[in-house]
Amino acid sequence: MAKQTRGIHHISAIVGHPQENVDFYAGVLGLRLVKKTVNFDDPGTYHLYFGDEEGSPGTIITFFPWANGRKGRIGDGQVGVTTYVVPIGSLEDWRKRLESFQISIRETERFGETYLQFDDPHGLHLELVEREARENNLWEFDGITPGMAIKGFGGGILYSSNPTKTANLLEDQMGLTEIDADDEYIRYQSQADIGNIIDVKMASNDRGMMGVGTVHHIAWRATDDNDLRDWQEHLHQSGFGVTEVKDRNYFNSIYFKEHGGILFEMATDSPGFAIDENRDELGSELKLPPQYENLRDQLTESLYPIEVRKRSK
Repeated sequence: MAKQTRGIHHISAIVGHPQENVDFYAGVLGLRLVKKTVNFDDPGTYHLYFGDEEGSPGTIITFFPWANGRKGRIGDGQVGVTTYVVPIGSLEDWRKRLESFQISIRETERFGETYLQFDDPHGLHLELVEREARENNLWEFDGITPGMAIKGFGGGILYSSNPTKTANLLEDQMGLTEIDADDEYIRYQSQADIGNIIDVKMASNDRGMMGVGTVHHIAWRATDDNDLRDWQEHLHQSGFGVTEVKDRNYFNSIYFKEHGGILFEMATDSPGFAIDENRDELGSELKLPPQYENLRDQLTESLYPIEVRKRSK
């Protein structure tokens, strides 16, 4: 049987000021800050992880905040829109909540589903959709109850400079199934109950430019280290230039650039975010990779102080 990824593991993006990032994703969207650490390649920059109450694969969005970073441009070679799933019957509550924060909303339909589309403070394109899939997220914050809370990723829209090759990769090498298509998109589904619906935009547009307000990469799920090595060999045999396995503390990863210019990662479900913090304390302390522990005092001094705080009026 061909290799099959269960779906999205996480999505990572570049944003602006870290407190603005926390205020929006925790304070407005009600996601849990599950890990506060630093960029492996640039320890002077935070790497912040937001997700459900446990930081489950398929719910995690991660950020590299550059307070004075150059503005990027969303376009081909990127995840153009990140989709979140909310419980059935909660979309109108979300409309009211977003409007209470003066967030501009666009309502649209795709493949028979209604979406609320909006941008985060730094320009990332987001959308909410109601679906039955997966149990409710039990994390509650500032008036967002499990009956309303974001469950995790619905999926996303891929903007590709070569949509046909991107679509072929998803189906032929990654094991997703085409379930619908129209003049604008092809829709694919993976095995998981979250992070499982991918729409490939079939019209190519201007090339994206990496910077604040853009997605850096999308990560797909590998079960464990053995599965990850199988993916590495599978992708290599399929003609992709795949990196060596990288230890990211909370998962292990490989990376490759697909033919439409999007940076893909394969990431293991294990060990997860509870290896260095108790579940009740996730995201409460700055956690550093071992190679940067000797810089803790310096980094604590130089990194912007951030806090999760209520935003409701």
